[in-house]
Amino acid sequence: MSYAAQAYARTAQQTSSPRETEAQALLKAARMLQDAMARLDEIDSGIQRALMFNRKLWSIFVGDAVNDRNPEKIETRQNVANLGIFVLSQSAALQLKPERDKIQALIDINLQIAAGLSGRP
Repeated sequence: MSYAAQAYARTAQQTSSPRETEAQALLKAARMLQDAMARLDEIDSGIQRALMFNRKLWSIFVGDAVNDRNPEKIETRQNVANLGIFVLSQSAALQLKPERDKIQALIDINLQIAAGLSGRP
C-alpha cells in the first residue's frame, strides 16, 4: 500500500463513526471470503485466512454484545450474540471443509449487516 493510501486509511479510521468502522470491517471480511471462494480450487486459495479474519471480527462483535457496559438494548445485543455464534460455528466448520454455498451465506450475512450499519437498504 502506498504512503498516500496508508495516510488516507488512517484519516478515514479517525473520522469514521464506530458503526461505519464496523461496516467497513464486515465489507473487508466479505471481500476476503469472496476472493477466496473464487479461488477455492487452488492450493492456497486464502480461504483459511479469510475465515480466520471473519472469526476474529465476529468474536469481537460477540464479546461486545455480551459486555454489560454495552449501551444497546438487550434484544439487539442478544440478536448480535446469537448471529455471531452462528457465524463463528459456521466459520470453524468451513475451515475443516469449505463449501461454496455456506461461504456465500457468511458473505451475505456480512454484507447485510454492513448495509444496516451504514444505513443502506
